[in-house]
Amino acid sequence: MDIKTQIEQILQTSLAHMGIEEGKVLVSQSTDSSHGEYTTNVAMVIAKELGKNPLEVAEEIAQELRIKHPKGTSFSEAANQELRLLDKIEIVEPGFINFFVKKEVLGKAAVDLLEDKEASGKEKKKYVVEYSSPNIAKPFTVGHLRSTIIGDAVANLLEATGSIVYRDNHVGDWGTQFGKQIVAIKKWGNEEAISKSLNPVKELVGLYVKFHEEAEKDPTLENEARLWFKKLEDGDSEARELWKKCIEWSWKEFDQIYKELGVSFTENNGRGFGEAYFEDKMQPAIAALEEKNLLKEGEEGAQLVFFPHDILPPMMVLKKDGATLYATRDLATDYFRLHRYGKDIIIINEVGTEQSLYLKQIYKTEEILGWFKPEQRIHIKHGHYRFKEGKMATRKGNVIWLENVLEEAKHRAFNIMTRTHNIEWGEDYVETKSKDNTPTAKFSTMPTISDQVAIGALKWNDLKRSPEQDILFNWDDILNMQGNSGPYLQYTYVRTQSVLRKWTIESGQLKIETIGKGINFQTYTFSREESELLRTISFFEETISQAATQFAPHILATYLFTLAQQFNLFYQKQPILKAEKIEQEMRLFLVLVTAKVLKEGLKILGIAAPERM
Repeated sequence: MDIKTQIEQILQTSLAHMGIEEGKVLVSQSTDSSHGEYTTNVAMVIAKELGKNPLEVAEEIAQELRIKHPKGTSFSEAANQELRLLDKIEIVEPGFINFFVKKEVLGKAAVDLLEDKEASGKEKKKYVVEYSSPNIAKPFTVGHLRSTIIGDAVANLLEATGSIVYRDNHVGDWGTQFGKQIVAIKKWGNEEAISKSLNPVKELVGLYVKFHEEAEKDPTLENEARLWFKKLEDGDSEARELWKKCIEWSWKEFDQIYKELGVSFTENNGRGFGEAYFEDKMQPAIAALEEKNLLKEGEEGAQLVFFPHDILPPMMVLKKDGATLYATRDLATDYFRLHRYGKDIIIINEVGTEQSLYLKQIYKTEEILGWFKPEQRIHIKHGHYRFKEGKMATRKGNVIWLENVLEEAKHRAFNIMTRTHNIEWGEDYVETKSKDNTPTAKFSTMPTISDQVAIGALKWNDLKRSPEQDILFNWDDILNMQGNSGPYLQYTYVRTQSVLRKWTIESGQLKIETIGKGINFQTYTFSREESELLRTISFFEETISQAATQFAPHILATYLFTLAQQFNLFYQKQPILKAEKIEQEMRLFLVLVTAKVLKEGLKILGIAAPERM
């Protein structure tokens, strides 16, 4: 149990002793260490109900906690028997209660982080996290980057807190667009050339764009496309063959992109359950709607779900001619998940904010059907990359391909690392040189490191911010290598490894695990930088828990950036390898734990932590 949870429980017990049946007590980390490690405004919350001054209520709570002097003196010995984790409690206007945690408690939390233990939540919750979901035969653009990396980070967070996670990729491999694609291939395409192309999807997109250009001149092409999609639905062999080729051509690109991003899926042999998987599985979902008498005929003959008291607009499930829609397939998908994973499954859709109304309709329909409770259906919304001129559009060819972004990122990372570190690139190793051109080090796989830096920059630029925000596409921003950036975090980790390597060489001790075993946190005199770093390290596990609970990777990113800043200040201000023995042991311990936290935190965000840069 983390320190924050323990304090919440102590507070809850104290309030109960006072006869106050308050709900969940909210304790948060103090932003300023002069106010302790944690703070709560519970006294201000309940003061109005009690008809008392908030400061008076805060003092009563402190008294219940058996503090000698409510304004901040240390606990008495008697109190320490019950509240061993706290050094003191402080009451400040207008009624905040601040908690100061003992250094030995913070130290134990840091020591515990070095132990490799399996994450275990109170209960093993089960989640389906649906993310990425690109469309077959359409470009994997920079716009798909957000769902892909946010969804992957959320899945990682949930796993880190002990949950069981099924990673699904609901690929858009079905729909009326395939009628258009088939017409375009038959009229203007060359299947053999597409198959041999290094970028077959670009060939398909070019044909898709041409279809829309020609359709503006000849509207009958739209009818022809509808007929071909009907053939596809009816199982026409030629239509099916072209459709299957589009899928394989697209996955040739998708597989490469996912490999570069380090993203994977667990369901359906790693490809996820796409829309087409449910082509023959929609009837049970439709039957469930009919059984509940939820399908009603609209004005134009389509079948719709109408919601009680018109709380949401009607949702079309079947067209007038009986053709299915996204809603039909999504309901079938969730019906399938309900039976595959069990009634306790929680389903997360990581998809753009523009889908909010539609998903509310889906979620409410499934609630009425009795499939899921509201808390089992979660929409993680993300904003979009936009141009100054507006949105991207495939049919206009107005898109930025993700593969181009990845290549540009790698190119910039390569150039920056070469320029910054005066590196000469060999075939299988890198030789770094000092200012007088004397070789100082050689190590291999540097091109791989520059790739890790590039991907880290891309991911961090997104994950450091709340996902709902739109991002104006700008090459310098998206590939930022400075300040609050992925490379800054990676370089901080590299700095920890450099210190530990030097210590190992100088001391002759090869087992880094021996660091910190004999530290007495209770008697050690901490410098300000050491104290701040230890304090932040102790917040790691609860930060992961908070980020997972809120499905918010940016909470973890913010924490890691703060940790990196504090470590670099500590590194600049406090000598480590040249310190006296007691100080050296403490400082090496702080280096070691910082490295562990940075590496694990970056891994959760899907970012590599290279040993050298």
